[in-house]
Amino acid sequence: MDKLKVETKRMLLQPMSDSEIEEMMAEMHSDDLRAAYGEMLAGCRREPENRIWYAPWKMTLKNSREYMGNVGFKGPAKDRTVEIGYGILPSYEGNGYMTEAVQGMIRWAFAQQDVDFVEAETDPDNRASQRILEKCGFVPNGKTGEEGPRFVVERPQTT
Repeated sequence: MDKLKVETKRMLLQPMSDSEIEEMMAEMHSDDLRAAYGEMLAGCRREPENRIWYAPWKMTLKNSREYMGNVGFKGPAKDRTVEIGYGILPSYEGNGYMTEAVQGMIRWAFAQQDVDFVEAETDPDNRASQRILEKCGFVPNGKTGEEGPRFVVERPQTT
């Protein structure tokens, strides 16, 4: 697990360990976020063979190893589809980091054997998140989830 990473132009993305997730949860002020990360941690422990699909992947700058946020999936593929989620620290917003991280994770997901679609949902008022999805090739799929409208990107066809 320590060797697993996705490298982008400016960042390294690596799955967090259980202890890193626990540390992050202890510092959170939001009960909703703490509950969400608790679900991720529970998935990691319940299905260790699918840990990479539950664990948040920490985003760090290559040159300084500064932690910037995280990105990850909400469990293994179902019907050849995974759902992505992400968050970035406010001090790093507006620099294209999240778009870069989502693009890297989409590439990684499509390199896996059982993934043809990546979905996401975002609050209808979160225009920044919608722009990230648009830049990464997501399109609305006409459905609404718990957080808001759902978006999907399909694996590029190969010939």
